[in-house]
Amino acid sequence: MNDMNINFNNMKYKITCADVKGLPVTDLPEIVISGRSNAGKSSLINALASSNKLARVSSKPGKTREIIYFDLDGKALVADLPGYGYSAASKEVTAKFSDLCDNYFRCGRKISLVLFLMDIRRTPSEEDIGMLEYLNNAGIPYIMVLTKCDKFSNAEIRKQLGILSDYFDFKDEALVFAVSSKDKKGINDLKSAISGIISAD
Repeated sequence: MNDMNINFNNMKYKITCADVKGLPVTDLPEIVISGRSNAGKSSLINALASSNKLARVSSKPGKTREIIYFDLDGKALVADLPGYGYSAASKEVTAKFSDLCDNYFRCGRKISLVLFLMDIRRTPSEEDIGMLEYLNNAGIPYIMVLTKCDKFSNAEIRKQLGILSDYFDFKDEALVFAVSSKDKKGINDLKSAISGIISAD
């Protein structure tokens, strides 16, 4: 794929899938948004699209229970996966979310990039660490996106990055962005990185 100028403002809802049998058939590159419940996935989608209502944002974690697809300017698909680690969900519901995500990653989709989200204020969970290990072992390109950085000063962000490096085994070429969907800090830089990776795919 040659140089690509992606207009993130042209992101629009495409389809919601309750299981992998309903996933859209496409030759487009696929960008996956994954992370713990309440990590800010929906807010990030809205920030990337410069919209307040493209993705539904809830104050309660665990609201995204299916795979929600967005068309990104006709040049890529964005798949918003259910969040993991929602302790208030029943074991049955949690297992259903987990199975859906596991089946998604195993069903042979053309995953060009994973945006792996984590609230910068939180200590990484076992699920967070396991997700990064999976991406490393599977050779799937990813960007670690540390959300809600408006809560931290620049000095605190640098300190937290150092702490996280003790938990995560980042690939040498891995990119890490600290962003805020609230004040849009780091969003344009993240857009540029996504465009560059998708263009090179």
